[in-house]
Amino acid sequence: MPAAMTFRRMPLLPLGGLLLIILAIAGGIFLARAQEHANGRVRHTLEVELRIGEVLELIRKVESNHRGYLIAGNESFPEDMEVAVIQVRARIAELRHLTENNPRQRRALARLAPMIEAKIAFAREGVEMVSRDRRGDAIRLVDTGRGQRLIHRIEGDVAAMKATESALLERRIAAVDAAVWWLIAGLIVAMILVIAVAALTLRDARLRFAAAEAARDAATEAADRMSREAAAREAAEGQVRQLQKMESIGQLTGGIAHDFNNMLAIVIGSLDMARRRMGDPARLTKALDNAREGAERAATLTARLLAFSRQQPLAPVPIDTNKLVSGMSDLLRRTLGEAISVETVLAGGLWRTFADPSQIENALLNLAVNARDAIAVTGSESGRLTIETQNASLDDDYARQRTEVMPGQYVSICVSDTGSGMSPEVIERAFDPFFTTKEVGKGTGLGLSQVFGFVKQSGGHVAIYSEPGEGTTVKLYLPRYTGPLGEALPVVSAGAIPEGSADEIILVVEDEQRVRHYSVDALRELGYTAISAGDGREALELLAENPSIVLLFTDVIMPEMNGRRLADEARALRPALQVLYTTGYTRNAVVHNGMLDPGVAFLPKPFTIEQLARKVREVIDGRGANR
Repeated sequence: MPAAMTFRRMPLLPLGGLLLIILAIAGGIFLARAQEHANGRVRHTLEVELRIGEVLELIRKVESNHRGYLIAGNESFPEDMEVAVIQVRARIAELRHLTENNPRQRRALARLAPMIEAKIAFAREGVEMVSRDRRGDAIRLVDTGRGQRLIHRIEGDVAAMKATESALLERRIAAVDAAVWWLIAGLIVAMILVIAVAALTLRDARLRFAAAEAARDAATEAADRMSREAAAREAAEGQVRQLQKMESIGQLTGGIAHDFNNMLAIVIGSLDMARRRMGDPARLTKALDNAREGAERAATLTARLLAFSRQQPLAPVPIDTNKLVSGMSDLLRRTLGEAISVETVLAGGLWRTFADPSQIENALLNLAVNARDAIAVTGSESGRLTIETQNASLDDDYARQRTEVMPGQYVSICVSDTGSGMSPEVIERAFDPFFTTKEVGKGTGLGLSQVFGFVKQSGGHVAIYSEPGEGTTVKLYLPRYTGPLGEALPVVSAGAIPEGSADEIILVVEDEQRVRHYSVDALRELGYTAISAGDGREALELLAENPSIVLLFTDVIMPEMNGRRLADEARALRPALQVLYTTGYTRNAVVHNGMLDPGVAFLPKPFTIEQLARKVREVIDGRGANR
């Protein structure tokens, strides 16, 4: 009997092993194909969701540029809007292709596309009104609310399409999960049957089960890795959106600064002229001084707005940071008072950086004033401010965590105080313009914004480290400079205001009449002979008629012909002609990548007679161009 049982079982052993192999192979092939198919369907759904989201972002960009042009009148907004129109139509075409097998999404897209075209037509109508000097009609058109109703309907339809895709994705994942579980159940049953046949099949089944466990662990690890990568990508996209928002704010403030600085040029210039001519009445002098101080504070506010928007013209030079910090020590001590000690820790062998020294000084002064106020909040009568310089290298790991940072070598200026410190919420908003924790009237909220804008415009990085009650450390990272040192800048004398002579003829070109009249009066007050033109064509005619003109003093931003083009054509006629540019807001005419072009002499608006006198004298004498 035992022999008979053995005889019957023996043929079942290879049969059971073969059955197990066939089931394992078939299950593996089925699982791989099911997974591949599922991945393809999931990728398709995610791509549809991405395109739907891009359609909404682009139509919002159309609306943003429409409103931006309505507010600021900047010519770049209509161009950006038309680029967004082309892109949104391309995304609609891609969605039609991606949803051709989904009737529900096709119907939703058929409703969405006409609303998008209506929103585009609405925006174009508003832009056309502004371009035809019908800004009031454009504002009334916006006030009808038709544009908002369209965008709300578009947002609703986009949300519905996303919800449809999300539901479809869940159903597909559920179907795949069910198929996989049925497969696993079948494999388990087959393994149990084979195990019941023979011990050898049991051993093989255990080996295959261990392999399945390893595959599941690998799949779990892969899923976790994909989840971490998705989270990192989402964080990076959030940082990019924040940078884009900051850039949009910068464009708006830059446009406002242009008109604001023109008005300030008139105010400061007229007060300065009156003060020089009125004689000595003490009370009138005090009143005029107060008015001039107020106007200069407004000019400082505008300069900070331009610094934050990274639109201020910089004149960078190779800088020995140790020497600059040492030279500011006395100024900082006077600013902070005797109760706050100022310590400097200067690194040996410090690299040079390439930046605007006056802006570095302004940044350090801003940080010192913030430190003084933070120390005062603690209630202590004394405190300490420490400025430390050092060479620093920001590696790839550091840069990956901060998408706006380029890895490389930097010169670090570290400003630390023993003040009240900041909470994480305050640190997160510290660089936002007009954000301040100080009492009303104690600060504008633009100090750190100005520091942020200057450092970013110089290609650097700013970081804040602070805890409540533990003080604050602000680190400025400016790129290392490895080029030639160049010539030292001339030292400007602080003595008497330099004047000119009647045989030195200056041509003033300015489209704003009151600014033009002030500039002419100021130059004549300084002893020069001044003539003026309201645009580039008139200026070229005067140059042709007056070969004795020694200096062209021109605004940069003018209609039809800007100051840079005027200077180029003027120098084609008179190669030796000296040129001095002025403007309240520069945009790629004499400034590129935030830096003044080599050989450019520049006087920012608003300016005083003293500033005008020194700059004009420098340019005529051949000392005023940016190196």
